[in-house]
Amino acid sequence: MSAAPSPDGARPASGTIELVNASRWYGNIVAVNDISFALGPGVTGLLGPNGAGKTTILHMLAGFLRPSNGNVLVLGEPAWRNVGMYRRVGLVQEREAVYEFLSGHDFVATSARLHGLPDPDDAAARAIDAVEMSEFAGRATGTYSKGMKQRIKVAAAIVHEPEVLLLDEPFNGMDPRQRLHMMDLLRGMAKAGKTIVFSSHILEEVERLAENVLVIVMGRLAASGDFRAIRKLMTGRPHTFTVRSSDNRALASAFIADPSVYGVDLDGSEALVVRTKELSAFALAAPRIAKEHQIRIVELRPTDESLESVFSYLVKQ
Repeated sequence: MSAAPSPDGARPASGTIELVNASRWYGNIVAVNDISFALGPGVTGLLGPNGAGKTTILHMLAGFLRPSNGNVLVLGEPAWRNVGMYRRVGLVQEREAVYEFLSGHDFVATSARLHGLPDPDDAAARAIDAVEMSEFAGRATGTYSKGMKQRIKVAAAIVHEPEVLLLDEPFNGMDPRQRLHMMDLLRGMAKAGKTIVFSSHILEEVERLAENVLVIVMGRLAASGDFRAIRKLMTGRPHTFTVRSSDNRALASAFIADPSVYGVDLDGSEALVVRTKELSAFALAAPRIAKEHQIRIVELRPTDESLESVFSYLVKQ
């Protein structure tokens, strides 16, 4: 990240994709706030709650949005309105927009023709087969389910074998088997040297697919790197549980004596609020303690397990 700026203000890329102090705002609303990262071949997941700024980042990478500040480089060139870039980049947007009067084959073949491929029908057939849509290729895309539309959009995005593939919530509407197949396809492309960036608000999707993770919260880069390290940080954060039992006061006294618990509050007479940094230890200790003191636990539920709370914790680190 120390390369000198070029005359037009953009710096040479240190990766296939690079954001350098990139921001994007709409009036007084900041969608992306001073983000920098560089990515090379492999699969990178943009992970964050809805509205975090993931789609804005992808749209800047795709050249649809001009950064309000900083630089966005793809394959060493500024992405903004870089039409030539699309010969080497594929994009799958989240919205279902397809030409509903076209068959799946014609939809993908049209993309192949726009890319100037010598045999667009053959290229379309290969791409459609890759996403397991050959059986439905002759049907109008307007009759497709959401998951089928997602798959045919992926076929159109990979028909020209791009070096970079950008996907916004690509697994929406797919059943579990289709998701696994799509993940295998993307892994294969990554092994072949492609750079793949996909967004998701679902932790398990990113965990299964991404080698590298960028956690985005409120337009900021909260954490980045290997997923396992980030997941450890997520699970190692403080946890809060709401507990209802047959004797809340007695259970509170018993809980506070356990080393896995560092705080207990009585929420009126209705429930306990228990705080722990040792999630697994507390999960094992709670039923044991209740049994030892002959207390019946009516409810035990986490109160801070939303993605927003997890990511907000990462932002503060």
